[in-house]
Amino acid sequence: MQVRIEQIKAKKLLGIKLQMSLANNRTAELWRNFMQRRKEIINPLSGDLFSLQIYPSGYFTEFSPALEFEKWALIEVEEFSAVHDDMESFILPGGEYAVFHYKGPANDPSVFHYIFTTWLPQSAYLLDRRPHFEILGEKYKNNDPESEEEIWIPIAKK
Repeated sequence: MQVRIEQIKAKKLLGIKLQMSLANNRTAELWRNFMQRRKEIINPLSGDLFSLQIYPSGYFTEFSPALEFEKWALIEVEEFSAVHDDMESFILPGGEYAVFHYKGPANDPSVFHYIFTTWLPQSAYLLDRRPHFEILGEKYKNNDPESEEEIWIPIAKK
């Protein structure tokens, strides 16, 4: 799997969030609710969707499928001028990311296993404490084997 390293500036995002764990995965509920309201966002910068996770301190070192994290369904916007009821604004902090182009079903955990157990330990980077996210563009087809997305992992030099 090819990886590229990117430095990004902060991004303005708008969407909704839910608390969940891998054992109590509410991703389908989150996206169903967001997609019903997506048309209310009047100033999107593109059609790309952001699936973003905020993990608590120690999440990866003390991993358990029952550990909760915050998951967002978002779209990048120009301004926060029109935030609708039940939607929240989110500023994604800038920084360095390892970006993985992934082709395959979204429910295949092997890509994350590779990133965290093979690529990251062998790289010149450490996991940074910023949000993780996936960009779901026009080629994203959820659990279809032909689906494509970008996985963005926050990193810092060792």
